[in-house]
Amino acid sequence: MTQIKCIGILTSGGDAPGMNAAIRAVTRSAIYSGITVKGIYRGYRGLITDEIVEFKTQNVSNIIQMGGTILKTARCKEFQTPEGRQLAYDVIKHEGIDALVVIGGDGSLTGARIFATEFNFPIVGLPGTIDNDLFGTDTTIGYDTALNTIMECVDKIRDTATSHERLFFIEVMGRDAGFLALNGAIATGAEAAIIPEISTEVDQLAELIQNGFRKSKNSSIVLVAESPITGGAMALAERVKKEYPGYDVRVTILGHLQRGGSPTAHDRILASRMGAAAVDALLEDQRNVMIGIRNDEIVYVPFSKAIKNDKPINRELLNTLRRLSI
Repeated sequence: MTQIKCIGILTSGGDAPGMNAAIRAVTRSAIYSGITVKGIYRGYRGLITDEIVEFKTQNVSNIIQMGGTILKTARCKEFQTPEGRQLAYDVIKHEGIDALVVIGGDGSLTGARIFATEFNFPIVGLPGTIDNDLFGTDTTIGYDTALNTIMECVDKIRDTATSHERLFFIEVMGRDAGFLALNGAIATGAEAAIIPEISTEVDQLAELIQNGFRKSKNSSIVLVAESPITGGAMALAERVKKEYPGYDVRVTILGHLQRGGSPTAHDRILASRMGAAAVDALLEDQRNVMIGIRNDEIVYVPFSKAIKNDKPINRELLNTLRRLSI
């Protein structure tokens, strides 16, 4: 049995709905196992500046339904330097923290991996990102809520699009991943999704126009993943104006709307299961792993795999969208 007496917990990178549910689950699971919990504010920055508070059960009461993160989050340039990480390690020792749980996306887990390796320190990661772009897990904390938010927004835009017979490009988040755009398009009955994963294979805009916005349709909605590869919705709208001037184009960028809001039941349950599993993993002497979920079972994914491998898009979904948008 491992000698972990105190676990530190932090959230880092972009916030995602469900992070609070994860914080609550880690805190309560640890306390249940007789372990002290310390909340680290403002991500890795708080680790360097010692913004650390002991968490009791009541610190995490009434937060499961809240979006964002009560621990706050920040980008931290200093943590990217060996000197910064040494400062963080000194604070960890000073605070008596024996292991860390890091909730965040790709960048956050990359930082965790470097730190864990440099100081031989036990860290378990939880995939908290609306982008759903971490390898080794079917879904990430926050993704389901963001998808539902996109669906509600697009439903409202469709009312306007139908009234005006326009082509609407709606830009959604996801950085270099098309999961939100593709599944959002299926959920909203959109005509197409323009995603980075297949941008190098086909000219998605040309294909879209050539397939013809069916004359039977009086409005067309296309979801676009924000990405340097697709150019985003604005760049596509510019292309349409130049190359296909017959179309009346409008652009909506959903932006940070997608990040906020109360987490769905799915995200609350996922975050609760993953948070509890993170404590189990540390007690089993696991380190340098991300907690994932595959076929509804908890799995341990080595950081190296979760970060380095690209998560593939399901081609079957692309096919489904094409067939249903005629």
